[in-house]
Amino acid sequence: LSQVEPNATIAEIKTLLHKKYPKFYPSRQELKLHPGKLSHPSIIIVNLFYFIFYIYVFLAECLGPLFIYLLFYYRLPYIYMHEYDFTRSPFKVLACCCHSLHYIKRLVETILSIAFLTECYLYLCLYSWGFAAWQAYYIIHPLFTPPTYGRLQIYSALAMFLVWFRPAEIPYPTNNPFTWLFFFVSCPYEVGSWISFTVMTQCVPVGVFAFWGFIQMTIWARAKHKTYIEQFKDSPDLRTAIILLFF
Repeated sequence: LSQVEPNATIAEIKTLLHKKYPKFYPSRQELKLHPGKLSHPSIIIVNLFYFIFYIYVFLAECLGPLFIYLLFYYRLPYIYMHEYDFTRSPFKVLACCCHSLHYIKRLVETILSIAFLTECYLYLCLYSWGFAAWQAYYIIHPLFTPPTYGRLQIYSALAMFLVWFRPAEIPYPTNNPFTWLFFFVSCPYEVGSWISFTVMTQCVPVGVFAFWGFIQMTIWARAKHKTYIEQFKDSPDLRTAIILLFF
């Protein structure tokens, strides 16, 4: 606060904090004039404010699904009926690896301070935890049947899942071919991962999660897209928010 001008805006203070603590990206900071009332970035700081990091929210959001899915995976006899044998097919191992890898990647991104933007803390956790349990219950269930087209469907979806598995960095095209979609779309990867996982598992709960997540991520993607245009002057002109040509 000693380095802040009396007429500084919240946006300017976020930028100063980011310069001093690079891991805390501006979109993951929340500044308040007083508890319970959010401040718009254009409001002038006139009183003591509170500084909250979103990192704890995203750690909870990612750790929950990771733990819940593994709980179903490793404690099968205690969750399903006793007459069902403890079975673990190669397909279920692969599905568990993909699901866990996704959330481990999200944890790494959170620690490395990739920019996220949300204010629905409780909803975010309940949404991700609840769907993780719903997905895991059916995918790990002993009576779960493999996808219709067998290995062709599974491994094709796995290949797409790995393509969508981008590196943890601020979205901008580089020499890495996995980042070239950023020439056209600001936030293409999260939706692509879940669509691939839906095809791989052919499971209704995963499809519902992907569809519902697409709606929410479209809202976030538009906000991020606007931020990227404002912050990165050399942002590609053809870039859209989340789906090429449509959004």
